[in-house]
Amino acid sequence: MVTEKRKKYSASDVVSIIIFSILSICCVVPILYIVSASFTSEASLAQHGYSLIPSDWSLDAYEFVLKSPGQILNSYGISILVTIAGGGTSLLFTAMLGYVMSRRDFSGSKIISFLVVFTLLFNAGMVPAYITITRYYHLKDTIFALILPYIIVPWHVMLMRGFLNDTPVSLIEAAKLDGSSEVGIFFKIIMPISKPALATVGLFGAFMYWNDWWLAMLYIDNQKLIPLQYYLYRIMNNIQFLASSLQAGNLGIDVSKLPNETARMALCVLAVAPMLFVFPFFQKHFVKGLTVGAVKG
Repeated sequence: MVTEKRKKYSASDVVSIIIFSILSICCVVPILYIVSASFTSEASLAQHGYSLIPSDWSLDAYEFVLKSPGQILNSYGISILVTIAGGGTSLLFTAMLGYVMSRRDFSGSKIISFLVVFTLLFNAGMVPAYITITRYYHLKDTIFALILPYIIVPWHVMLMRGFLNDTPVSLIEAAKLDGSSEVGIFFKIIMPISKPALATVGLFGAFMYWNDWWLAMLYIDNQKLIPLQYYLYRIMNNIQFLASSLQAGNLGIDVSKLPNETARMALCVLAVAPMLFVFPFFQKHFVKGLTVGAVKG
């Protein structure tokens, strides 16, 4: 009969487990508070404060936020489209640029690296960017206005370059001897061995596109092109304006029944929930990619 040997934990292992367990709880508990508050009535939240279990269950916040389901579903669709198209395109261009910068045998890599670092430290500002997007590229009220400005992010390029910096030159030379072109080397060799790096940078890019509302506020007036984050931002502003107007007008309306704080929590749940489901699928490659990047850096 084969007996399994139990792993013995040292004192340092036990301390590490306890510390990281406490940190994990500190990360999870605020999320539980947000979810609980979103299912609590506004009056109960104002009276009893936040709790892990709602003292007075209510769906008023979600009913208020979801009064226009067609618009919010359309905004979800726009955000998903922008995240997939923008994140995928950004990842491809970031990987190509990072690969070029990591090639020590390419004479122009230092110049390109300088330009990327320069744009990381300095930029022209919001007004020139707005003029460029609207007057020269004519992208106002188009889906491309939500995608193109974030195609190349210098920090992501530098991160990708750090991943690819230790790619053996002999591997590239061997591929050339076998007759592979530069494009073939990149897509058939570099991309497959860089999956952790691609997953890490791709997840950063997806989060950036999903959480962005700034570009929509600047360039989008068409209601059909409003992404989720900007739509939720507008709802929150409308709630604040309505609450302040009712208080200032002394109309005899109980403002405490208006979902204000609970609506904020409901908006957070609606905005974060999709990414909470997506992240576990990338977690393995994401953690590995960060570890490789830290060692190479």
